[in-house]
Amino acid sequence: MQNKVPSLKNIAECNQNDDSEDVPHKRSNSNRSFKLPSVKIQKPFSAIPKKRTDVIKWNGWGYNDSKFVVKDGIICFTGKRYPIGELELPYFTEWAKKLLNVDPSKLCLPCEIPLDDFFPKTTINEDFLSEIINLKIDYSVDGFERLTRSHGQTLHDIYALRRDMDSIHRIPDIVLWPCSHEDVLHIVTLADTYNVVIIPYGGGTSVSGAVSCPESEKRTICSLDTSQMNNILWLDKKNLLVCCQTGLVGQDLESFLQERGFTCGHEPDSYEFSTVGGWVATRASGMKKNVYGNIEDLLVNVKLVTPKGVLSKEGLYPRQSTGPDLNHIVLGSEGTLGVITEVILKIRPVAPIKKYGSIVFPYFDAGVACMREVARQRCQPASIRLMDNEQFQFGQTLRPKNSSYWSSFTENFKKAYLKHIKGFDLNLICVATLLFEGEKDQVEQQENLIYKIAKDCGGIPAGENNGERGYMLTFVIAYIRDLGLDFNIVAESFETSVPWDRTLTVCRNVKYIVRKKCKDFGIKYYLISHRVTQTYDCGSCVYFYFAFNWEGLSDPVATYGDIESAAREEILRCGGSLSHHHGVGKLRARWYPKQISQLGANLYNTTKQFLDPKNIFACQNLLPLKSNL
Repeated sequence: MQNKVPSLKNIAECNQNDDSEDVPHKRSNSNRSFKLPSVKIQKPFSAIPKKRTDVIKWNGWGYNDSKFVVKDGIICFTGKRYPIGELELPYFTEWAKKLLNVDPSKLCLPCEIPLDDFFPKTTINEDFLSEIINLKIDYSVDGFERLTRSHGQTLHDIYALRRDMDSIHRIPDIVLWPCSHEDVLHIVTLADTYNVVIIPYGGGTSVSGAVSCPESEKRTICSLDTSQMNNILWLDKKNLLVCCQTGLVGQDLESFLQERGFTCGHEPDSYEFSTVGGWVATRASGMKKNVYGNIEDLLVNVKLVTPKGVLSKEGLYPRQSTGPDLNHIVLGSEGTLGVITEVILKIRPVAPIKKYGSIVFPYFDAGVACMREVARQRCQPASIRLMDNEQFQFGQTLRPKNSSYWSSFTENFKKAYLKHIKGFDLNLICVATLLFEGEKDQVEQQENLIYKIAKDCGGIPAGENNGERGYMLTFVIAYIRDLGLDFNIVAESFETSVPWDRTLTVCRNVKYIVRKKCKDFGIKYYLISHRVTQTYDCGSCVYFYFAFNWEGLSDPVATYGDIESAAREEILRCGGSLSHHHGVGKLRARWYPKQISQLGANLYNTTKQFLDPKNIFACQNLLPLKSNL
């Protein structure tokens, strides 16, 4: 795009003063250049610094100061970032003992940060490095910096870091920190010239193996860390658009917008750590997609730097009918075609009312019937999620011991009411959590309609507190896996999207397959549960959690892989998708060609060949090596 940005002074002033006039204004041309303005908005505070390990774990999920630990035989959660922080969790402790046979006294400490002589030797293209130095682009060949950008958050990744570091053989040879689109242009050009591999790295939250290094790759591998590309480039209040660099972390984008009365509304479970570029690269979905949309609904424009040049569209049109939408070449490309550097996203004014709710159903089928009817009538709140009984029971354990007679009495009364008055079996009930956002009358209307639908399906309201607690615990659950690995428990999640008439079949069949495989492997203690996390006109997203005690198994990660693969095969047989929002990466690449047809695979390979003929972006995501170039 060649159009210049008008009124740069007004753009900068507007974003320094929230009460000033919307920008840009008084245009003679309806288009706006995607080019970085010469006057920048003040850079947002970054929750994740350049030295990531100062704040977040190098061998696990989340913040360094937030984790599950065992003190005097009781599981606790540290830090004050989450509602359960600094609390003892005796019910969770007993649950872990009973269901997974955890012995809190038998702690296996994770591996320490390795010494310098541990890290695989670097393979550096000296000419490439010399050019990078001349361009004054920050880089590092430090072993620990390379290691921390060699993985995402798969079970395989974290198990290797905490329990089996000798299994780590290939990590990036060099880490680069570009600060701008122009820096990335230079890096990609040099990589193409000197035949250096680039693996883009954002927030490191991938659960598909997308950022891991192929062990067969002999060329220099560069981890292109986008964390310093975290500027807001402009904010357009009138047209409700924001332009930002793609290394911007989700919570930083949201903080910037909220301070000015706006929201992006995209809130995946990983939103505290994942980046805008990662959202686009994996076709991400957020918990509030019912109001704000998935990332493909929010994306207006994107810049992708490839060895053949920059892919981007002209203009900021609300919609156009001009052939295939090239945004969709970038969405879900998972680092295989280029580096995403800048995006323009839709935003909305912050809703004046935000209210939680919850509904108890006598059994899961009734809850799904309610979810289906809510979707059919298109009255979904910002978020509506249905957990099965196993997750309900688990969620109940993540609370401190009642500290007073009254709170204990209240809890017992609720159980007695459900069991004796309503006739619910506590071992079958399931719970839906709700989040409403909007104008007061909209929220009230939505509440009334949804609770009426729930009543018709046999459900009863269960209060705002339960809804808010269930919603916020989503951000804590990911921390549990790290604790489990210290007690010989492996755990992971996997998901799918599926038509409504197959939703219950997928839920039942996957549980059956997992239980059967656990029996075959001699696994006595395990958990398999699911929740419906997203609803659409024609189907739902089902999210599974699976954990087991690996006592007696020589390779728990491989065993987990075998069981999850069997579950995935069953999902596909039942009409479910390969992924709803986790992406393909390397973990699910073997199923990808069949999902898109041979012609689709050929079309992807042709695109890859045109944009990246030397296979500079050789992360091997999406298509297996034999099908790739």
